[in-house]
Amino acid sequence: MADVRTTPLFHRLAIIGHGLIGSSISRAVRQAGTLAAHVAVADSDAAYLDRSRALDIADSVHADPQAAVKDADCVVLCTPVGTYGSLAAQLAPLLQPGTILTDVGSIKRIVTAEIAPHVPAGVHLIPGHPLAGTEKSGPDAGFAELFEGRYWILTPPPDCDPAAIERLASLWREIGAIVEIMDEDYHDKVLALTSHLPHLISYTIVGTATDLEEHMKQDVIRFAASGFRDFTRLAGSNPVMWRDVFLNNREAVLEMLQRFQEDLTYLQRAIRWGDGETLEKLFTRTREIRRGVIDAKQDIPPQPKDLPPEQS
Repeated sequence: MADVRTTPLFHRLAIIGHGLIGSSISRAVRQAGTLAAHVAVADSDAAYLDRSRALDIADSVHADPQAAVKDADCVVLCTPVGTYGSLAAQLAPLLQPGTILTDVGSIKRIVTAEIAPHVPAGVHLIPGHPLAGTEKSGPDAGFAELFEGRYWILTPPPDCDPAAIERLASLWREIGAIVEIMDEDYHDKVLALTSHLPHLISYTIVGTATDLEEHMKQDVIRFAASGFRDFTRLAGSNPVMWRDVFLNNREAVLEMLQRFQEDLTYLQRAIRWGDGETLEKLFTRTREIRRGVIDAKQDIPPQPKDLPPEQS
């Protein structure tokens, strides 16, 4: 994230939604120094706006997203995907030709369905998704290092201007991300397995714990082993965001859930019949996936540089 530019990449960067991802973007861009001459943020939550002002992580803070977007040459939607349609309709009249419009949602087909119909001619719609985050939310949760070494997937339409794609990709690369280009439908299927299904399973397992008898529920919490702790971390994520994810990526999620159920039945049968050979073969094969994640350097969550890991 070294300062190598003499002129800003963008004149005005507008970030709509200033929670974990939005505030991390504003921090990282301002820390880089020359990526945007002005960072404007907007949020519908008055408390988020107050914290954004107090933290001084943007050049201007707005309750009205239209005020943030006015004269912007890059707009990033960091709100739940369920807001995309109404937000796009509201902002479209202010988007000027040449402006780049992108998002950070974990579903990409919805961008084509909900945002694209509102985009004026000459505006470059480039859907995006950073594969980074924590279970925390709000402006205080963000940190500039969130995207370092993490993949940022872009799913531009076939007729998108290559220069605009490269300009946006440069922005994300210069705050530390690894940019990949992908087809939107393929993205949604991959993320259904790597992100959406794990969250669904986590919500289910933690939900099961809440249905236990009170004394057992308290012991589950007290004696939580690392596996259950990991599930509670995922299950602690933003409920509105994940509600919208499952409702808007239902086909891909249901397909992966069906595959998971079939594999779970196979594993259940092996346990019932004491088939240790089958269990060992499965566990050996799945270890290779873990090794692949480690080799890709995606195993350690990003941490703020100014805080020890246990406080972040």
